[in-house]
Amino acid sequence: MRVAIVHYWLVTMAGGEKVLEALCRMYPQADLFTHVVDRPRLSEVITSHNIQTTFINRLPGSKKHYARYLPLMPLALEQLDLTGYDLVISSESGPAKGVITRATTPHICYCHSPMRYLWDSWAEYLENAGPVTQCGMRLLLPGLRRWDLASSFRVDHFVANSRTVARRIRKHWRREAAVVHPPVDLTAHHLRAQQQGEHYICLGRLTGYKRVDLAVEACTRLSRPLVVIGEGEEMENLKKIAGPTIRFLGRLNDQEAQAVLARSKALIFPGEEDFGIVPLEAMATGVPVLAYARGGATETVVDGVTGLFFNEQTVEAVEAAIVDFENREASFDLHALRSHAENFSEERFRREFYKEVEAASAAVAR
Repeated sequence: MRVAIVHYWLVTMAGGEKVLEALCRMYPQADLFTHVVDRPRLSEVITSHNIQTTFINRLPGSKKHYARYLPLMPLALEQLDLTGYDLVISSESGPAKGVITRATTPHICYCHSPMRYLWDSWAEYLENAGPVTQCGMRLLLPGLRRWDLASSFRVDHFVANSRTVARRIRKHWRREAAVVHPPVDLTAHHLRAQQQGEHYICLGRLTGYKRVDLAVEACTRLSRPLVVIGEGEEMENLKKIAGPTIRFLGRLNDQEAQAVLARSKALIFPGEEDFGIVPLEAMATGVPVLAYARGGATETVVDGVTGLFFNEQTVEAVEAAIVDFENREASFDLHALRSHAENFSEERFRREFYKEVEAASAAVAR
């Protein structure tokens, strides 16, 4: 069986790429299609596959400024020839599901989220853009939304990474979606030996919606040590508001990040995420999670058992969560944290995703 996996862009190893790794292991002979590829920043699991790109990859500066070419991506996807494949899996967060397949070829979309900059968060992206970009977005957004909705009907079956995303799919595309939570790599995250850590940690891309600024300000006010791992457009803004107890380590490889995570008191997770694999990686290591009680975290964090929730995205709410956690830190059990993370294993992901593929294939064959 010839399998094609279409992923929006391959320029870093974030949560979507961790899911792609699992799909690559499930379908070791699959061909990968993407708009842009930056091979040195990818894992060997991904680069060992045949990777084909759209014409976006040949445009100037595409590896760094791929988002500028968003208006061209619908055309680029529709030029991909997938007629020789028996199964097409699209991995959607940026444009991927808009490919055209044969009527007899099942197309399953694993959706990390409908594009935030077209739907839920368009106003935030617009506010942070320059005047030229703002003008362009206002002109192009209506057409891109129409294409995004129309292309959703090219998918035979949607699988969402969380109930949160399934609700967005129903809202924006009027389609139902099964839910299969992403896998956490339990072999790469080992249970730490010590009960308590040295510092708090934020880990991931430094983008506005992740609200790392709340953790930085809260730990600065409380004079608590915070380590920030990751890179992104918010780095300079975060450094400006950081006090002497905040350390920025930039981009680390998986082994280096795991070593720092294992020495952490707790992960602070202040953004509203589609799902969020980082909290599960923390739990697998035995590190509790202090999370904003919205989005995907509500499907992974068990309040009082694997972490604590705070109900507002404010510095004061994060401060209160830190103080509450420190009063209860000794009550969090390392093995309970690990046991909960094991419910999100790759074996479970494989089993559930294969089941959805079989159901979609049977429906297309009827």
